[in-house]
Amino acid sequence: MTRTALIASVLVILATTAPSRAADISGVWLTSDGDAHVRMARCGTGMCGNLVWIKDKPGATDVRNRDPSKRSRPLLGLMIALDFRPSAGDPEKFVGHFYNADDGNTYNGSISAAGPNALNVQGCLAIFCQTQVWTRVRR
Repeated sequence: MTRTALIASVLVILATTAPSRAADISGVWLTSDGDAHVRMARCGTGMCGNLVWIKDKPGATDVRNRDPSKRSRPLLGLMIALDFRPSAGDPEKFVGHFYNADDGNTYNGSISAAGPNALNVQGCLAIFCQTQVWTRVRR
């Protein structure tokens, strides 16, 4: 094998075995219902999402929280996407948990980019899952 062919082979191997990077899900996203903006940003070693705008509910509180001591906390600023990390099986998919203030429960979830300005967001209870598409508002 010539030196040039050897170098080319090594480069091809490195390019195909290098670890892939997770998609960038950071930014502010409009929920599929159009009633809230969620800011996804780094938190520790994962990604988290906080409510930064709520349509028609500026002073709403977390009234359905299972913990009575948290029912008076404002929804604005509330972390609803908790500790999302790249999936071991698919680095383009993040897995974590969603807090749903509508019912006070936390669900397993996943987030994956559906292009530069859309996210597929899925929340699951056991085998029953619901998927939404969130649209980018800003980076």
